[in-house]
Amino acid sequence: MSSVAQPVAKPLRRRREGTLSLGVTTGYLSVIVLIPLAALVLRSMEGGAQEFWDAITEPQAVASLRLTFVVSLVVVLINAVAGTVVAWVLVRDSFRGKSLVNALIDLPFALPTIVAGLTLLALYGPRSPIGVNVAYTTGALVLALLFVTLPFVVRTVQPVLLELDRDMEEAAHSLGATPLQTFRRVVFPNLFPAILSGTALGFARALGEFGAVVLISGNQPFKTEVASVYIFGQIESDNVTGAAAVSVVLLVASLGVLLAIGGVRRWATRHDL
Repeated sequence: MSSVAQPVAKPLRRRREGTLSLGVTTGYLSVIVLIPLAALVLRSMEGGAQEFWDAITEPQAVASLRLTFVVSLVVVLINAVAGTVVAWVLVRDSFRGKSLVNALIDLPFALPTIVAGLTLLALYGPRSPIGVNVAYTTGALVLALLFVTLPFVVRTVQPVLLELDRDMEEAAHSLGATPLQTFRRVVFPNLFPAILSGTALGFARALGEFGAVVLISGNQPFKTEVASVYIFGQIESDNVTGAAAVSVVLLVASLGVLLAIGGVRRWATRHDL
């Protein structure tokens, strides 16, 4: 009897442990992520759908959202290329100071973004020691967002390059493929999902970045004011509902991009792209 009960007890114990783990995970995510997001959406709809629409179509809000999306798109496209090149150099090349460069890539993760903004302002502001002043321009926004989003692409592409089988590249070379053909047909298909992931994460980060841009952008309405700074201004003006409405737009955009990239990655994997 006991010999029969023991094998049955083990699956039951595993099932209970799995249920407990799922419950803890769901509860934690609910408290940390889902409930705050639901509260934000509810706050944005306090005045009804019409007030929500009025808040996100207010001219200054539209201008800040447009600037945010355009600059973020430009930044992630640049970093998709630059981040891949940096990851390639760190994996494939050997040079003095490589460890230092590798550590510096993570600096935007470790450095408080307001400190990053102050550093960029000191270097590229009115008192620039190198004579380059881009402060309070759209270029300053691009520069600040490039700084904070570069690691996302580098750190997603780098592990894939480390695990990539070099024998496939050597086989392509032996069959007469040029370096460009080898990269396009052998290397790039393996890097593509990682580049997409890093780009999506960088785009989501750029949409909501505040600290790195608030000092160097000048926050000029209709010129250099991004959505995160506009939201902060609305909160200071005691228009929390309007701030929540614009925040929901950024939330939906970020989530949509992440879901779309996930779908593209799955499609690319199925079609061996």
